[in-house]
Amino acid sequence: MQTENKDLMNCDMETGICEIPQASNESKNAIVNKPVKLLYFTDPICSSCWGIEPQLRKLKQEYGEYFDIEYRMGGLLKSWSEYGGSDVNGPESVAQHWKEASAYYNMPIDGEVWNEDPLNSSYPPAIAFKAAQLQGSYKADQFLRRIKEMVFTEKKNITKLEHLVQAAKDTGLDHIQFKFDYRNKAKKLFEEDLLMVREWGVRGFPTIYFIDGDDNRFKVYGSKPYQVYEDALLKLVPGQVKKETPSSYETILKGYYTITLKEFAVFFDKTMEEAGAILQELERQNKVRRTETKAGPLWKVI
Repeated sequence: MQTENKDLMNCDMETGICEIPQASNESKNAIVNKPVKLLYFTDPICSSCWGIEPQLRKLKQEYGEYFDIEYRMGGLLKSWSEYGGSDVNGPESVAQHWKEASAYYNMPIDGEVWNEDPLNSSYPPAIAFKAAQLQGSYKADQFLRRIKEMVFTEKKNITKLEHLVQAAKDTGLDHIQFKFDYRNKAKKLFEEDLLMVREWGVRGFPTIYFIDGDDNRFKVYGSKPYQVYEDALLKLVPGQVKKETPSSYETILKGYYTITLKEFAVFFDKTMEEAGAILQELERQNKVRRTETKAGPLWKVI
């Protein structure tokens, strides 16, 4: 295959975008349950998407009553035979990119999976997420987080069914139904997501459209500071007051399966050093448990 016919996967940390070339017109159909919908085009192996987990979790904590998130899988990596380019063109280059991304985003990312057990596509975990969605959005969101933790912090090749099934079990899904849907209906649902990517002209991830009931919309492309996401939301629901951050650290931590140091820092407007000291004290008080990974610790309420 000639290089000029390959799609180029280019993950740029300065722009905060994992990019694929696409071209089409935007669809204008928007179904909104709460005042605003966040139409989020993403991919399970997108390092920039993992990098904005702190911002999105904080936005949901402070303004969750005003918006729902609709996840659409983007198909970042179909196969290495169809990708090429000077930046990310194979597993070894992804390993190096993830090492740099971990330092840039201050999020735990272990790129050694690309050297030890490299993924050949992001389609299987994307299809798995569509299977999880058939059992409800809450559990599906938990499942997506879990498979991200697996690939970014545990060096697990999430194209393998054994890991996807384990993630389904970890997040309370009916794993028998999950396997059936993964092999059947979920593939069609994923194809619909890929069509939507083309219809909306999405060129990279993360891409988030903030949409209200009158189809007013604002797009946030790439990894951005928290203020950018907050401003986009408040343009559509002006004057809304954010929920007060609970004074008890454990109150927020209980709402999540795990939390990273960067997420804790963003939640409570702390520096990384301050966040680390607080979490260490909570661990000393036996209120949280730290799980060490090569990429960095994850924390969970006991």
